[in-house]
Amino acid sequence: MKKILITLFIGFSALVNAQNKISGTITDNENQPIKGVSVFIPDLHKSSETDENGGYSINNLPSGNIKITFSLLGFITQNKSIAVQNGDNKLDIALEPTLFQMDEVIVATAFNKLQSQNVMKVEHESMKSLQQKGTATLIEGLATIPGVSQVSTGTSIGKPVIRGLSGNRVLVYSQGIRVENQQFGDEHGLGLNDAGVESVEVIKGPASLLYGSDALGGVLYFNPEKFAKTNTFQGDFSQKLFSNTLGSNSSLGLKTSSENWKFLVRGSYNMHADYKIADGNRVTNTRYNEKDFKTGIGYSNAHFSTVFRYNFNKLDLGIPENGVAEQTTNYNTDYPKQGIFNHLLSWNSTVFFKNSKLDVDLGYIANDRSEFEDSHVAVLHMKLKTTNYDLKYHLPKIGKVESIVGVQGMRQTNLNSGEEFLIPDATTNDFGVFGTANYEWNSNVLQAGIRFDNRNISSESHGISGDEGSFEAINKTFNSINGSLGYKTNLANDLTLRLNLASGFRAPNLAELTSNGVHEGTNRYEIGNNNLKTEQNVQTDLNLEYKNSHLEFFVNGFYNHINNYIYTNPSGLVIAENDVFNYIQNNAKLYGGEIGLHFHPHPLDWLHFESSFETVTGKKQNGDYLPLIPANNWNNTLRAEFDIKNWLKEGFATLNVSNTFNQNNVSGFETKSNGYTLINLGIGGNLKLGKTAFNIHLNGNNLLNKSYIAHLSRLKTDGIPNIGRNIILGINFNI
Repeated sequence: MKKILITLFIGFSALVNAQNKISGTITDNENQPIKGVSVFIPDLHKSSETDENGGYSINNLPSGNIKITFSLLGFITQNKSIAVQNGDNKLDIALEPTLFQMDEVIVATAFNKLQSQNVMKVEHESMKSLQQKGTATLIEGLATIPGVSQVSTGTSIGKPVIRGLSGNRVLVYSQGIRVENQQFGDEHGLGLNDAGVESVEVIKGPASLLYGSDALGGVLYFNPEKFAKTNTFQGDFSQKLFSNTLGSNSSLGLKTSSENWKFLVRGSYNMHADYKIADGNRVTNTRYNEKDFKTGIGYSNAHFSTVFRYNFNKLDLGIPENGVAEQTTNYNTDYPKQGIFNHLLSWNSTVFFKNSKLDVDLGYIANDRSEFEDSHVAVLHMKLKTTNYDLKYHLPKIGKVESIVGVQGMRQTNLNSGEEFLIPDATTNDFGVFGTANYEWNSNVLQAGIRFDNRNISSESHGISGDEGSFEAINKTFNSINGSLGYKTNLANDLTLRLNLASGFRAPNLAELTSNGVHEGTNRYEIGNNNLKTEQNVQTDLNLEYKNSHLEFFVNGFYNHINNYIYTNPSGLVIAENDVFNYIQNNAKLYGGEIGLHFHPHPLDWLHFESSFETVTGKKQNGDYLPLIPANNWNNTLRAEFDIKNWLKEGFATLNVSNTFNQNNVSGFETKSNGYTLINLGIGGNLKLGKTAFNIHLNGNNLLNKSYIAHLSRLKTDGIPNIGRNIILGINFNI
């Protein structure tokens, strides 16, 4: 079967003739060939691997400058730019060994540099490393990254928090397009599955220059899995089992590539019963089921590259309203519950010119969200349809200056068909235009940019004016001009400084402008304000990194000032036994940062110690604290890496101690939270038994079965603890 598929793809590719080629040899610092080095051209989605002689070859390339990444665990990643000409272009590379993680190319920033070359500090985590921590969901894994937290409702619903900002202040990108899924709602989670995701990048701070409105607090950028290496067929199956929720996550993927064509498909299914707390009871109706399907097809030649991807996600989520009640291990959700269907289509293309290129990203998302109270008839049914476009033209390089100009836009419609309305039927139109430049000399990099955005929101009236659930029609326009300025330099051979100043903005969302009723899950009657202004912020970031062959150390500090910060405030009135909250604005500030180190002592190069501390404080202009600010956290991990003869490769064992401190800095309607310490263990590696090889990991999270309540848990008001001890077994093998 494999040979037939490969033959068909190769035959298809033979129809297209291209003359350009890059080949070469990869060696180490002792001039010995290195086998298994990944050679990847991001613009073409093409990859290869060096043979036993260190040789590689990639065909059908466009003329002009292209970027190639050479990477292998244990060596420093190199990102090279080469001017491709007709014929065979030679590029030999010597890789230097390293005992730290590989340097990664950052996709979420404008110029796609290696992190070590990047002006902005961006966190990068592979899905493999997050899954080795044994986390049950994607958002749970993200919350282990310094500066990232989650607002959670049990184990099924989580919303990302970046340095104290969440909801519509954090933008999510997947498959190269922005994800819109009614993220204003407290019970509206991330809505993405980690199967078929290669890695995630986290921009901690305003990124409106590249992403427009809603990138005021930061960006989560999910990179989809890569296609198979040229002229290969790959298949894999993974299975994870969870003791606490009696859960199961299964995923099957197939992919193949020829010189020009690429194809992949992946399906996954997750099911979890109610989670169990430390005393042995289960939290009723926190169960959920998820189906996810991803596929992609790509084509590239010497003139252009194009990739079409599709993602379907179906979620069946129980809503926990009764706390610890009926005890069952049933996987079928009970009422009340949510049903969510999400379709995400993306088309990412690059057109190559002699000394420049054009990136075109088009996207469409259909988010269908229903809420059921006590029957299969939805009382709340919202259909959100979003079309995105993003065009970036990379101008010819002038000396050492790279520059990009671009336009972005979005058209979004919200339609209600249920009995209840959270927000009115409405249409949102965005348009933005920007330019940015990058100047690099010696060990210095200077980057700057400016952008203009326009957003128009128009909604329809509904109901009788003054009644609960009624909305008046609005037509509002919001404009904003934003910019960024960043500088990176090497103060010494091992010491890097980054300094960034950037502004961002967020237009008020429909809920803030129009709400008029009881907001589900909050027991609050919320009244919107159609006179709200645009939130506008300016953030300063300082990053200092020291790195030698045995020690990494970093310090990140930030100060974020926000004008017209939007929040809810109690009015003192009561309607239908619910306290009334109004949306108002005030200036606010957030400040804090992260500090950490990674140390492995010589000659114990197999032993690694990692430690990080994160803190954030948020205050209004009047000195009151902002809500939903995560507690300070100190995270420590001891990791051993080893091989055992020929049957265990890339083995690891980890001991993690996570200390979360008391949160006493709370807003007016929050309560203080006690600190807690969690102990987690993990062990795994690549196991070979006879001719069978597979990757396996075993994790014990909250190993001591600690009873605790996270400050950002939405079940905190009911006194319901977070999940107790959870043993996770994960297996992954190639087909």
